[in-house]
Amino acid sequence: MADAVVQRRTDYGPPHYSKFLPPIIKENYGKWKYHEIMRPGVMVHVSESGAQLFTVRASSGRLISIGKIRKYADLADKYCGGYLRFTSRHNIEFLLSKKENVDPLIKELEAMGHPVGGIGNAISAIVHTQGWVHCHSAATDASGVVKCVMDDLIEYFTETKLPGKLRIALACCLNMCGAVHCSDIAILGIHRRPPRVDHTRVVKMCEIPNVSASCPTAAIRPVTVDGHPSVEVLEERCMYCANCYTVCPAMPLNDPLNDGVSIWVGGKVSNARHEPMFSKLAIPFLPNNPPRWPEVTDAVRNLVEVWAKNARKYERMGEWIERIGWPKFFKMTGLEFRKEHIDDFKHAGLTYKRSTHLTF
Repeated sequence: MADAVVQRRTDYGPPHYSKFLPPIIKENYGKWKYHEIMRPGVMVHVSESGAQLFTVRASSGRLISIGKIRKYADLADKYCGGYLRFTSRHNIEFLLSKKENVDPLIKELEAMGHPVGGIGNAISAIVHTQGWVHCHSAATDASGVVKCVMDDLIEYFTETKLPGKLRIALACCLNMCGAVHCSDIAILGIHRRPPRVDHTRVVKMCEIPNVSASCPTAAIRPVTVDGHPSVEVLEERCMYCANCYTVCPAMPLNDPLNDGVSIWVGGKVSNARHEPMFSKLAIPFLPNNPPRWPEVTDAVRNLVEVWAKNARKYERMGEWIERIGWPKFFKMTGLEFRKEHIDDFKHAGLTYKRSTHLTF
């Protein structure tokens, strides 16, 4: 008798997503007829078989403790067979097959301090980066700013009174770990001064060829200072990306006086009604003013309310601006047009086709 063939795994990539689907989704895969929003934060999917899947979406922080995750897991075990998921914008969604469990789940979530909402014509939770908690190149905080902004705008999360969906994102520097390029309103931390070179430490801590090679704009070149090898930064070429600081700790970029926040508007990923759009600069600079960032919070609320008052139904922020024109946008929002708004990049984003709307 031939020896049995032993099969071994040769691919160690992520497991197939189907292993984690709730039974009701597996049983009705490809058979869903429609979905509808029952109330803020609650949605139902209806299958051809008559099966119903209820989704309850609640706000969640991006940085959460093990204790919080265990509380989420306990709620999932209690009300929906242990099944939950996190959305790409840090909401937590519980997937229920029993309608009678919806209200008790919402009651417990709200008692934990997690409001339910963010589905449909509402603001979803803000996707954001690491900020001062973890990132070495952050020009502003992430979770702190997001907390302040969402505290102020929570009514637009728990209710569906906006013309359409509104997506807000935050990236704490222009390396842009967040989705600031494709969100209706984007909060972007910015540096305004080049790295400070500590010539006494460069030779001890850094490999100078690697430092020069790390710069995407060739703004760093080797020099000799006081007889020791070091580097210099050509400020007119520097884009303040902190790549050099990543490979050379002797070139810190953070500056409490000149670091701050910029606001961008008009981006989106959706193909509905209009092809995807990149966000554009609205406010070049706002100061870092922790712990509540009042200037940033007021600026974002102003943009939300002006858009909400004047946009057509289902019209996204960028679509509204495109319809009324940028001069009118600046006038209606009361924002000052400044030299930073002039896009002098030689391609200016016009040479790229960014849509699935293809024309032959």
